Amino acid sequence: MVAKLLDLAGIERERVQLRRVSAAEGALFSEYVTEVSQKTLEMGPFDPTQYMLELGAVQRALGTRRLRWLSGMEHQLDKAENVYREKTDPDLMEEVLSEAIRSEYHKALILEMLGEGPLSVREMAERSGMPVYTVSTRLNELERDGLAEFNCHEGSTAKFASLAA
Repeated sequence: MVAKLLDLAGIERERVQLRRVSAAEGALFSEYVTEVSQKTLEMGPFDPTQYMLELGAVQRALGTRRLRWLSGMEHQLDKAENVYREKTDPDLMEEVLSEAIRSEYHKALILEMLGEGPLSVREMAERSGMPVYTVSTRLNELERDGLAEFNCHEGSTAKFASLAA
């Protein structure tokens, strides 16, 4: 999930690694550290100040109820059988998870932008690189959830503000 969010944010997913190693596997741990260090050197330095908006959106998206629930249920939905002895189709699970991640990231990115002050749909689209339609759709979802609202008009352009903490 984090890797997919980093992809959406335009940050190399290899910058975050999660590996399981027991205390008895010192050689394996050393191998992983060497591998990650080499990849980090190849990618070069990371300047988080260039990605403040995107990193804030990744963090916000990871904290959403929807992604937390999907993360907790992924194993059960993907591997275990339901009460009817059916397994979830892995391709369907991947599709649902990918759409949820994309949707929550877009909404989080909008909230991050609105945290800096009221913006129009077009301004958010230009700043984020999302299509106007996507911004409009996600903004509508945020309004419905009570997290954003119309703020004012600037000429004939509507501006929106965040209601999220």
